[in-house]
Amino acid sequence: MILDDLVAATQRRLKKHEAQKSLTELKNEVAHMPAGLKPDFLAVLNEPGLHVISEVKKASPSKGTIVTDFPYLQIAISYDEAGADAISVLTEPDYFNGHLNYLKEISQAVSAPTLRKDFTIDPYMIYEAKANGASIILLIVAIVDDQQLRSYRELAESLGMQAIVEAYTADEVTRALNSGAKIIGINNRNLKDFKVDFQNSLKLRAMVPEGIPVIAESGIKTQADVEVLADAGFNGILMGETLMRSDDKEALIKEFKQAAVK
Repeated sequence: MILDDLVAATQRRLKKHEAQKSLTELKNEVAHMPAGLKPDFLAVLNEPGLHVISEVKKASPSKGTIVTDFPYLQIAISYDEAGADAISVLTEPDYFNGHLNYLKEISQAVSAPTLRKDFTIDPYMIYEAKANGASIILLIVAIVDDQQLRSYRELAESLGMQAIVEAYTADEVTRALNSGAKIIGINNRNLKDFKVDFQNSLKLRAMVPEGIPVIAESGIKTQADVEVLADAGFNGILMGETLMRSDDKEALIKEFKQAAVK
């Protein structure tokens, strides 16, 4: 399965990073960072409207290279100027052509909070996200156990970050809720085979009680898709490939935000 390969690659990369900088060194670096000045992402999601997380992504396992021209900093700044509520940055290098430097540079250049989009499997990666400017991390229910779900989220919050807890199945939504998740992402993409079913998020939305923001992820392509998700009561959407392929990313973000306004 693709997800197993991604986790294995992450484990190998984690060992290399730990050899270059110890957890103790990383914790010390984070401890001396100034307090963040980014908007609180949870508070943003609780505001009226459908909020847009715009993703900076060069490639994916299912599509290969999405764009060959990749001025990542310029792309992120254009997202920020268009009113993106958060910017997702791929840091996974082997399958998504991401890099931690992208996260660090983008976080320094934009006013919107940034999400480290990666396969978080260890506390080290949470400190690493903070050290490189992230305001948000991603926790994928399918790759961690229940204790890790709770402790990783609590660690992120103790460092002044938020965690999007991502689920694909009804059982995973239940696990996310039981872990105390404050933000839930429902993925339309099955990470085991990378197939997309836009209806997946709509089917699972009702499982999340009022008061917990919910984000729909993957397979969102048109204004009609955005309107459906807004009507279903989603608080946010995460968009990657559609934006990356667009010739006018700023206009598309503005159009999608407007489409959600009734």
